[in-house]
Amino acid sequence: MKASLTLCLVASSLAVHTAATEPSSGNTILSAFLPHDIPSIPLGCLTLPHELPQPSGLSIPSDLPIPIALPVATHFPSPSGHPEPTGFHRQARRQLFGITENDVTTNTGCQPLTFIFARGTGELGNMGTVVGPPVASALSSLTGGKVTIQGVNYDASIVGDATAGADGGPTMAKYVTQALQQCPNTKVVLGGYSEGAMVVHNAANSLSEGQVAAAVLFGDPFKMFGVGKLSASQVKEFCALGDPVCENGFNILAHVSYGTDANTAAQFLVQAAGISSS
Repeated sequence: MKASLTLCLVASSLAVHTAATEPSSGNTILSAFLPHDIPSIPLGCLTLPHELPQPSGLSIPSDLPIPIALPVATHFPSPSGHPEPTGFHRQARRQLFGITENDVTTNTGCQPLTFIFARGTGELGNMGTVVGPPVASALSSLTGGKVTIQGVNYDASIVGDATAGADGGPTMAKYVTQALQQCPNTKVVLGGYSEGAMVVHNAANSLSEGQVAAAVLFGDPFKMFGVGKLSASQVKEFCALGDPVCENGFNILAHVSYGTDANTAAQFLVQAAGISSS
């Protein structure tokens, strides 16, 4: 039996479908490897384009691939929109975070740490699913729930790729300013995945020194550039082996693997911000 590997998207999760043809019958068999007890609806297969359109006014290598973050529609609890309880009860409630988080824009109260995250192209909500919620959960665990979480409300589209994240940069910078105005003693840290990493670059370039304590970037097309006024010790880049976006590799699965780096990223942010772990 001969088999070919195709990357496909289903409604509940990212799945690798193996298309196999049985020589004796000629029948084609599709088998999907999915987490147990998660219903799924096939939505089709995706191919990563080869070139990033050259954005005007920026000196960027023209052979960079378009960073596409495949949306993984795994369910996470949605935020209530009400101020979170403090102490143990807050920690217990905020171990899992949703695809949309708006603690800064709804002013849910001050915490020692504020995490502002920009999702990748095509991801759902304002946090996405691949990296944002796992990092938020890891930060909550490390700080005993004493963290404010805000996703960047921007289009996260192919058009945004072509403009190198210029659409989301001002919005992220605005959230940083708003967070510090509401809570002057909070430490603001940033995160971005794929196109969202470009958003971080854009936001950081417009912010003053000292406004941001640290940043973590995943699958960053601009990893060869600095991040605003942050020093190298304040930035941690995650670029998986074979990632076609940040490494010009050929393994599309590498680009959607960054959820496994959530704990490492969270530990870096907490340490860089000088926040005590619980």
